[in-house]
Amino acid sequence: MIPGTDPLQGLLDAARAEPGRTLVALDYDGTLAPIVADPEQARPSPGVLDTLDRLAARIGTLAIVTGRPAATVVRLAGLARLHAANLQVRGGYGVERWDAGTGRVTAPPPPPGLAQARERLGGLLAAAQRDWPGVTLEDKGRALAVHTRRAQRPGAAYDALRPLVQALAADLGLRFEPGRLVLEVRAGGVDKGDALRELVAETGARAVVYAGDDLGDSPAFTAVAQLRARPGHVGLRVGVASSEAHLPADLVDVLVDSPAGVLELLDRLATALSAAPER
Repeated sequence: MIPGTDPLQGLLDAARAEPGRTLVALDYDGTLAPIVADPEQARPSPGVLDTLDRLAARIGTLAIVTGRPAATVVRLAGLARLHAANLQVRGGYGVERWDAGTGRVTAPPPPPGLAQARERLGGLLAAAQRDWPGVTLEDKGRALAVHTRRAQRPGAAYDALRPLVQALAADLGLRFEPGRLVLEVRAGGVDKGDALRELVAETGARAVVYAGDDLGDSPAFTAVAQLRARPGHVGLRVGVASSEAHLPADLVDVLVDSPAGVLELLDRLATALSAAPER
């Protein structure tokens, strides 16, 4: 259930006043799609795609900001089937860009150091399987993610492997990104906050929603708080509760209990804008 908080009402009012300058940006895993043991099986919750289509027709920009490769999220979510020409996917924490209008992904070359990280993490996990069977490595192209969700004791495996993965990242000059039973190694320099600020600058958005479920979304929540400090700007930070990751209370404005809660909020926004001309 979505509480009728002042930040939410303020966002609804601003979006009604200027739908074309409204940006809705969303994380994928744990926000639009439930967290699952196999990342390749992460699919949007029922009703999400229809609601995204409805919402995109009423606002200036709809975006998905994810640590995954942009093309992977487009494929898993079936985003190419939507009618939303104003939809973007910012993958790899923002370094990759897929536009629904062109259907193409643009991205810089892979960051240095990842080839070494790939080899070393493969060896680390081969050794870890003796103590923590079920731990897996996901190759995201621009990032490498160690998942402990399938281990017999996921939390214990996470705690044991965290310092090893963190030290490896530091040794190679890469960024260490801990998440919900996942330990990620990637290039530094770009985060979800940077991606969100770039979207705002490109679109001229004055009303911004960001929804996410993990600590990797913290920079985007911070970017929203900074944005709404500007005169004439409104922002809403939506967190998705989880027993696996704790979002500080002061980091979000609205906390929902699952991706279904995010869908409810998106549906409410689309309905509030239903009287506005389609964009």
